[in-house]
Amino acid sequence: MAQAEAGTQAHLGGASGVLACVPPALLAGTALQLQQAVLWPAWVYVLGGLALGLLAVAGCRLARAGRRPAWVGSLCWALSAALLGFALTGGRAALTQARALDPALEGRDVALVGVVAAMPQRGEGGLRLRFEVESATREGVAVALPPQLWLGWWVRAGDEAGAPAELRAGERWQLTARLKAPHGNLNPHGFDQELWLWEQGLQATGYVRAGPKDPPPRRLGATGRHPVEAARQAVRDAILREGAALTGADESARRRAGVVAALVTGDQAAIERADWDVFRATGVAHLMSISGLHITLFAWLAAAAIGALWRGSARWGAHWCLRLPAPVAARVGGLALAAAYALFSGWGVPAQRTVLMLAVVTLLRLSGRRWPWPAVWGLAAAAVVLADPWALLQAGFWLSFVAVGVLFATDSGAADAGESSARVRFLSRLRQLVREQWVVTVALTPLTLLLFGQVSLVGLLANLLAIPWVTLVVTPLALAGLLWAPLWQVAAGALQPLTLGLQALAALPLATLSSAAPALWAGAAGVAGGVLLALRAPWGLRVLGLPLLLPVLLWQAPRPAAGQFELLAADVGQGNAVLVRTAGHTLVYDAGPRFSVESDAGHRVLVPLLRALGERVDTLLLSHRDTDHTGGARAVLAMQPQAALLGSLATDHELQALRPMRRCQAGQRWQWDGVQFELLHPPAAAYEGAAPKPNALSCVLRVSNGARGALLAGDIEAAQEAQLLATVPAQEGRPALRADVLLVPHHGSQTSSSAPFLDAVQPRWALVQAGYRNRFGHPAPPVLARLRERGIAVIDSPHCGAATWSSAQPDAVLCHREQARRYWHHQVP
Repeated sequence: MAQAEAGTQAHLGGASGVLACVPPALLAGTALQLQQAVLWPAWVYVLGGLALGLLAVAGCRLARAGRRPAWVGSLCWALSAALLGFALTGGRAALTQARALDPALEGRDVALVGVVAAMPQRGEGGLRLRFEVESATREGVAVALPPQLWLGWWVRAGDEAGAPAELRAGERWQLTARLKAPHGNLNPHGFDQELWLWEQGLQATGYVRAGPKDPPPRRLGATGRHPVEAARQAVRDAILREGAALTGADESARRRAGVVAALVTGDQAAIERADWDVFRATGVAHLMSISGLHITLFAWLAAAAIGALWRGSARWGAHWCLRLPAPVAARVGGLALAAAYALFSGWGVPAQRTVLMLAVVTLLRLSGRRWPWPAVWGLAAAAVVLADPWALLQAGFWLSFVAVGVLFATDSGAADAGESSARVRFLSRLRQLVREQWVVTVALTPLTLLLFGQVSLVGLLANLLAIPWVTLVVTPLALAGLLWAPLWQVAAGALQPLTLGLQALAALPLATLSSAAPALWAGAAGVAGGVLLALRAPWGLRVLGLPLLLPVLLWQAPRPAAGQFELLAADVGQGNAVLVRTAGHTLVYDAGPRFSVESDAGHRVLVPLLRALGERVDTLLLSHRDTDHTGGARAVLAMQPQAALLGSLATDHELQALRPMRRCQAGQRWQWDGVQFELLHPPAAAYEGAAPKPNALSCVLRVSNGARGALLAGDIEAAQEAQLLATVPAQEGRPALRADVLLVPHHGSQTSSSAPFLDAVQPRWALVQAGYRNRFGHPAPPVLARLRERGIAVIDSPHCGAATWSSAQPDAVLCHREQARRYWHHQVP
């Protein structure tokens, strides 16, 4: 008996040794492959990786046969896992890339027949839908397309006939679409839309052609496919209708109904941006949609209920309990119901991660052995990465797994959750709620600053209030509404006191702490310090975590030296947005476009960028009133309450109500840190008389340190260029408008960048901020020809992403699309 037990322990120890080295190695191999800028051919990954992996396994066997030290076998297993992780990820990526859209089809109308594969997302002016292609033709000839497309169906002004129809998931439609490669804005510390599209399996985007001259889209009928998505859509629409029914009495009811819809169906688009801002400021955004916490809690409650029912069946006979013990039935049933909930919520990446983690933990528990928590934790992470390698690049992956790991390590009850009854576990979880939230807050604060540059200082209090209320009251009521619809209104009503409390917390002066995004080493040190502080260890050891927090808390982003300046032309699509930084000051020239009521360049690009750089903006200069220059201004002004507003906006412009604006006019100048700023246009007389065309009032800014200069020209056209040539005097023997860098006027429109103007400026670099395949055709071919004739290097947003130029290094422009290049990023020919 003792010998058998010893053998079991030896077997368990050997298995634990493998689990200790294989998951980290698998993660490391996958992470290494994700750093590739260009993919190798698929056969290199498949054959080469598998061959090396088999050799590593053979080496493990040889080491065991030769009675080598144990570390030799562990090293072989680790090498095998790393090589297989690298090969499997690369092979999948190569197969995905092989399904990319043919460049010859970009910008062409393609006739499609296919099925709506997911519930459409409605927004301002139209909707977004995932379209599963069954057949595609171009001018009557069949063409090959990626299996799924991400399409927009928009309403054009004055064209009500082209309004999107009521599409339902699972319906077959015939329509015409204009497609392009998946190309998004690429900025430092910004959202990588191309990675998101890649991870979702969407290898082409486009929009439905529904104008008066286009073939009308036609519904061909229901297919019965994607029944879960059809059910989700029906439930979401029913919840939103319940909210709309109360709108007359209470406008906020509609917004609360959107939160309920998100909790039930996972449709995060149902929550309005203003509510998201409050949830993020209070650190409870993870609660307001289908998250890992909801699914885990659902699994726990379902397991407790099934266990109670299973044990209660003994009253009528022990038949079921004898066949399957109650603890086993509870775990398996809880996992199955949690998977069903995750599937109904849309089977998003966070839900997939949580179900896989729960499945691994359940299987290990059912094995009957007490596995060490690092083995459980590592194996769950490896399973998630095997299913979705690109999860390693998502902030949610690191936040969730670091939080779970810290709770395991601090003995919060996760390790022995299966050893107690449901009642004991419930009471234990209630007692530990405060401590767990405190531990997670301390451990994740440095990681949150590293990933987002912002952390909620009221998050601990907000989560202590919101977690039990949302998970134990609101979410159960919302789910019960599936059985009786009026409960959705009850759930929305239950949200009201919570949202009022969260709004009050978010309005506090120090509700959030923003910090410049630290370097990776500083962030890693901060995370280690937070984890050390959270551990169950003597305080003499835990206080050693405090100095590790200092690099991340005190980090300052590098700035130009005194007398130098830097330009960062953000990638905002079709619009202008340029950061001008000196040693101690920052100016933002234009704020990019507005994409919709819920989205603009300010929220999407500039606010994250400014936060990550730790910027305190001194002046926001809006060149003129066009929305591709002012669309993100509201978000920037809200984030930077001290920033002065300078521009040529009319006195009745809506932004004037947010911040008094000082009018820009030629002759205004100031100096920051040895750098001269001067406005060259418009003259004071331009504001008099009849209102001129907005482009004619564009504020033209010259930035110079004497040796180097930049000219930011807004949307001036040829007439204003000629006016500048006639009125701007030469300085110290230099041509009047000479500059090293020119922000090309009007995004490269053929109405601007005249030959005399370019000859006067003589730039070395021409920055063009324009959208990929924009409908205006910017930059225009004649403008490009004039620039190239003069040997001027053209740096445009589609090719470069965000562009950075420094007066200290004037011979180079750094392109973020090149610096951060990965194989899923679209490269414009």
